[in-house]
Amino acid sequence: MLERSFYVGIAHFDWSDPLLRSQLISFFQQHNQIAWIAIIQPEQLRDIELRRVLFENFYDYFSLPLNDNIDNLATVLGHAYGIFHLQNLESDSVGMDDEFQMVGTSREMLDIFDQIRKVAKTDAAVLITGESGTGKELIARAIHQRSKRSPYPFVAVNCGALPDSLIHSELFGYEKGAFTGAAQRRLGRIEAAAQGSLFLDEIGDLDLNLQAHMLRFLQEGTIERLGNNTPMYIDVRVIAATNIDLEKAVEQGRFREDLFYRLSVLNIDLPPLRDRGEDKELLARFFFKKFASDHNGQLRGFTDDAIEAINSYAWPGNVRELINRVRRGMIMSDNRLITAQDLKLSDDLVSQEPLRTLDEARSVAEKQAISQTLNRYDHNVSRAAKALGVSRVTLYRMMEKHHLDGRNQSSSYGTHHG
Repeated sequence: MLERSFYVGIAHFDWSDPLLRSQLISFFQQHNQIAWIAIIQPEQLRDIELRRVLFENFYDYFSLPLNDNIDNLATVLGHAYGIFHLQNLESDSVGMDDEFQMVGTSREMLDIFDQIRKVAKTDAAVLITGESGTGKELIARAIHQRSKRSPYPFVAVNCGALPDSLIHSELFGYEKGAFTGAAQRRLGRIEAAAQGSLFLDEIGDLDLNLQAHMLRFLQEGTIERLGNNTPMYIDVRVIAATNIDLEKAVEQGRFREDLFYRLSVLNIDLPPLRDRGEDKELLARFFFKKFASDHNGQLRGFTDDAIEAINSYAWPGNVRELINRVRRGMIMSDNRLITAQDLKLSDDLVSQEPLRTLDEARSVAEKQAISQTLNRYDHNVSRAAKALGVSRVTLYRMMEKHHLDGRNQSSSYGTHHG
């Protein structure tokens, strides 16, 4: 029996037929774009070949009879659908060549996605704020791609990366002979973005003199190339981003107040990764899948301690740091599952311990005790609950609280969604 829904498939098959085995293996290998979940008889796990097939081709599995595991199966189906749907989504995500991906199911990110859809319908200036590494340029590109300007250029300028002596000519362009070495006319970035979108990254680092020119452009919609005093009208939408507090910069006289208000007609504040809940694990798994083709195909995912480390770490470098850690782990791992040590997170977590509040420390200890007890009793919830001195209902509630959703309750083989 096979049932398919988008990118998720449930497979309940007869493994006892030798003639059918090779056909099944070939079938699952050919349809690896589907997140397969197996429903099997417990005694089938004694078959080494079946265990290998499950490990290499399946997202997870459940043993019959399902009984109380129906709800857990529904949860796993939701997780599988979410991850595989995100990987195959084209209309609502940018290309795979981008450094970041718009991945998230947290309330904070769903709100950001909603803001993007609304902001894309207008032509007003947008100011994107957030810590370094959160993906501000990705948000800017998403706004552009969903706007009426999408057929036209998206031009990005890092205001903090260009020397003060060059940024004026880079933005506004110059005429031949405007200065020594100007052998021919050059269009500036603003002019190059005509009819499209101009992304001014790290706008807070823009020199005060250039801020005045930028203000004039936003007010009048015109620019003047160096060496030419004739104003030229440029139709372009401006999207700016910064990782500094511009309001504080205004108070300190480092940023023009009038320019600040011109840029921040619409504002999107991107949350740091540490405030995005389960998105940390979701992103880690997403980028693991993205970079998997760069490796030998033996890697299957993350160990439980790696996931615990990913969820517990503060991620000061945000999504950019997570990408680097995942790629490092994939290179350094000598096993099929990436460990916290492979991610170089184990030592960093120890250094973070004093920063935990008492409630956080209790929560970590509670989650660890539940996880270890479940492992000891092969994920038999009734026996684990008895050992912990709580009712089965209470244990289910605690498992839900700590996102131990029972995906392994019937899985002594333990694919761990690798």
